Amino acid sequence: MNKTIRACAGMAAMLMATQALAQAPALAPESYTAETTYKKLAPNYPFIRIASREVPDAVRAVKNITYVQRGGHALQLDLYLPAQPKAGAVPGIVFVHGGGWRAGVRDNFAPMAIRMAQRGYAAASISYRLSPEALYPAAVQDARAAVRWMRAHAGEYGIDPSKIAIGGGSAGGQIAALAGVTDGVARFDTEIRPDVGELGAVPSSVQAIVNIDGLSDFTSAAARKYEDDPAKQPSSAGAWFGGRYAEKADLWREASPLFYVNAKTPPVLFIVSAQPRFSLGREEMTARLRAAKVATQVVAVPDTPHSFWLFDPWLAPTVEALDVFLRAHLMPGLH
Repeated sequence: MNKTIRACAGMAAMLMATQALAQAPALAPESYTAETTYKKLAPNYPFIRIASREVPDAVRAVKNITYVQRGGHALQLDLYLPAQPKAGAVPGIVFVHGGGWRAGVRDNFAPMAIRMAQRGYAAASISYRLSPEALYPAAVQDARAAVRWMRAHAGEYGIDPSKIAIGGGSAGGQIAALAGVTDGVARFDTEIRPDVGELGAVPSSVQAIVNIDGLSDFTSAAARKYEDDPAKQPSSAGAWFGGRYAEKADLWREASPLFYVNAKTPPVLFIVSAQPRFSLGREEMTARLRAAKVATQVVAVPDTPHSFWLFDPWLAPTVEALDVFLRAHLMPGLH
């Protein structure tokens, strides 16, 4: 009898454990932060240091601002402003962090945003819906929503609504580029907010785009070698699109900034590492931009790994290139 009771109890415990396991949330993907990336890179680049997130006196930080509500998820941004801005409104830039469309935190772009604020910009680093929460094109819609928020609140924060850029790194570079080149494409611009009004009342267009080591074309054979690797089930891109290239070819093409270039595309700056696989499609896109007579520039940061912008000494030349480009195209005559 006791054996029977113990056996039943054991079976019940196993059943409860199985049910608990089935109900447990999936493990979060590996974190992508400056700290985790440093551990990977430091053995080969022992001279690097994680770029500081300390906010100096010359910068005012306004953190945890909800820029859009997606169901029960309040998407937030951190805004960095000149503490004592010069006369007149300042240009703005929205930064989109990387992490393979499935990980990453907005704090990754805090060092760059702080340094841009020191140079006279309003810089926002945003969180957005990652692929475990929402598939493509949710992240792009969120990036455009952040631009709309900045423009809608420009007066409150001393921002010039006619001079707003978008930029990002890695997956964030691709998201930023796609958000920047798809003005007027309803699929990427679907939200309606009571404080902003109906879609289109406040534009989510940008006046410049910065793609730091992000893909421009998912469809090329070279890109698919990495992004559609059959050994990865699924790959980061496959998880974002909800299927491999053979299953979702239309989405893989639709998400490629390359195919939207036209004469109205904003100026585009590419800042790239020494690892060409992360910026595939860039040469084809710059060729199309030049053919369309759209200003574009490529700045290579030599001898660098992917994610170089998270670290000193590489952050300084990245910020310099970004500042020079934006001054030329957002503030002509002042650079």
